[in-house]
Amino acid sequence: MNTRMRRAAVAFCATGMAVSLAACGSAKESGDKADSSKSAGKKGDAITVGLLLPENQTARYEKFDKPIIEKQISTLTNGKGKVEYLNAKQDATVQSQQIDTMITKKVDVLILDAVDYKAVASGVKKAKDADIPVVAYDRLAQGPIAAYTSFDNQEVGKTQGEALLKAMGDDAKPSSKIVMMNGAITDPNAADFKKGALSVLKGKVAIAKSYDTKEWKPENANANMEGAISAIGKDKIKGVYSANDGMAGGIITALKSAGLSKLPPVTGQDAELAGVQRIVTGDQNMSVFKSYPQEAETVAKMAVSIAKDGKLDSSLATGTVDSDTDKGIPSVIVPVVSLTQDNIKDTVVKEGYYTLDEICTPKYKAACDKIGLK
Repeated sequence: MNTRMRRAAVAFCATGMAVSLAACGSAKESGDKADSSKSAGKKGDAITVGLLLPENQTARYEKFDKPIIEKQISTLTNGKGKVEYLNAKQDATVQSQQIDTMITKKVDVLILDAVDYKAVASGVKKAKDADIPVVAYDRLAQGPIAAYTSFDNQEVGKTQGEALLKAMGDDAKPSSKIVMMNGAITDPNAADFKKGALSVLKGKVAIAKSYDTKEWKPENANANMEGAISAIGKDKIKGVYSANDGMAGGIITALKSAGLSKLPPVTGQDAELAGVQRIVTGDQNMSVFKSYPQEAETVAKMAVSIAKDGKLDSSLATGTVDSDTDKGIPSVIVPVVSLTQDNIKDTVVKEGYYTLDEICTPKYKAACDKIGLK
């Protein structure tokens, strides 16, 4: 990890501790749970960690998560640890097969970011039965999970909702119609984003249309938005809640295709480069900046601890969470930041996600200059 990312991880960790303890329980509780995660004896540095990521359409997984996890595991094992990596490309059936593959390879621990958090439960149990603990990453999968790290997902939704109301200004009133473009119903995070957003938006604006977007795909969000425009009327839509940046791109394309001279504010999440550039031009109002370095480093530490010692070092967890099938799962919950034109330099640029040259390409230079991003 470069110096800037390391500073980001330290800074976020300080606030993440307080959030996690308040939301999820005590570190002692997590230690009690962690001690029973695996009964095998201690191992050396020559461990094998299975890494299953859900898709590759969202830029973060290949750009941040995978390389940071691999680097951290190498560091923690003095270069002797091995990572077996597979990507499900948003196919839950494929991911189930990939779990079987990891079991066949006899990995020592499995890091799992589930495509479908319910469908994966049997695979998680199968892994545990094969004495392979599973660490849930970014999404809390069902089944006997040994540890978990993610962001405060309801806080993400609240942050998006608050930003949308602020951007709507005088239009933020009960009679104003908005569209909600939520994530896939197979993703438990999407439900949390939605719940958090509704806690802010409900009663403040009229939710004229709400969609649970299949597979989070931008093209599906685009089709949904076209339907919303047809049903509501393009000039009557005063704001759009989009759960992530990819869908925001599809939504904005639909709004522009409808001939709107001025776009309503549109939210996002993940601070993808294309999303940041849309924020620069004003097409997208905001995104949610999340410290992927901290999340990735945390899951690597958890996985290595479990693989080497047979149980999670209780000092690594800052609280516990409950899933539909299991209670008291040791966890670390990472806080989030609202990303707007005003803090691009202090977030994605300062923390090394993108350079100014990457953001302000010739196509976006004039817009960058206009907002003082140079």
